[in-house]
Amino acid sequence: MAFVDELKVHMKSGRGGNGVVRWRREKFIDKGGPNGGDGGRGGNVYVVAVRSMHTLAKYKHQKEFKAGVGEPGGGTSLHGANGDDMVIDLPVGSVITRKGKDSRYSLDTEGQKIMILRGGSGGYGNEHFKSSTNTTPIEWTAGRDGDEADFYIELELFADLGLVGLPNAGKSSLLNTLTNATAKVGSYEFTTLEPNLGALGNHIIADIPGLIEGASEGRGLGVKFLRHIKRTKMLAHLVSFENLSKEKKEEKKSFIKKMFSKSESENGMMKVYKDIRKELETYDNKNKLGHEGLSTKDEVIILTKTDVVDAETISEIKKEFEKLGNPVLSLSLYDDASIKALEHELLKLLEKIK
Repeated sequence: MAFVDELKVHMKSGRGGNGVVRWRREKFIDKGGPNGGDGGRGGNVYVVAVRSMHTLAKYKHQKEFKAGVGEPGGGTSLHGANGDDMVIDLPVGSVITRKGKDSRYSLDTEGQKIMILRGGSGGYGNEHFKSSTNTTPIEWTAGRDGDEADFYIELELFADLGLVGLPNAGKSSLLNTLTNATAKVGSYEFTTLEPNLGALGNHIIADIPGLIEGASEGRGLGVKFLRHIKRTKMLAHLVSFENLSKEKKEEKKSFIKKMFSKSESENGMMKVYKDIRKELETYDNKNKLGHEGLSTKDEVIILTKTDVVDAETISEIKKEFEKLGNPVLSLSLYDDASIKALEHELLKLLEKIK
């Protein structure tokens, strides 16, 4: 099923049923009084949060949603049946914007239910107008129209930890290793074309598709996926050793200096990190997110694919990243001890921010 994270739809609540004019007809009663019932109300439109980020794909080809119409009233004071409500399942993290009025609704927790359109009220039957001075009313009123509007629905994933980094930094592999996820893994860039979720204990981890320089301007997978990390509590910034393994043969100090000098090579690890940080900051500035922006979130740096370099190199580079002030962890997916140590440290960090 293709991943869908935004929709434009038209929704309409139900029209109320009409009231009616009816008269009591009983044996031995010469003149019965009014007993026309009121019409039923039109159906409301609700949105409900469900824990499935693929739910929007169900509505990809459905552009209109309508609630049921209220039934007219009946004789013997019968009230018309209410119209059926329209209940639309949407993923947790959905933001629904009503066009024209700029009303916004946010589904933040599973099971949350919000009425976004109220059905029209039912009309009054002639019994409603009976009084001491009007014993045979013939008045009745029509049901009111329901409300309708165009809506824009966008998904902003909720997660405790968002994995970010360049394409092929090892995000999907890490997610699959730490959680029950089955994200696609490949040896080419942009293997991940949609966010993936997994659970580590009671914490949700999201693998955000690879970012590149210029992502905040729409390059690569662009801003479409930057918005998915807006609601994550913490970012794990993955920086891979993989493209640097060819430098292993260089003299040690020269290698370390190259990785962190101002004239860094294109594949320098600090440059890779700073390039992604720049995209987060640019996105924040363009969207005026301020202190709630992506670049202000708690962050942990994870140095991945450590199996391609020696332990001394890992230690030196880790020290350089620690100067930035954030926790720095390292990982080799071929080393069970490394995986368990990383899992332990991540859980401690997540519990702290929770």
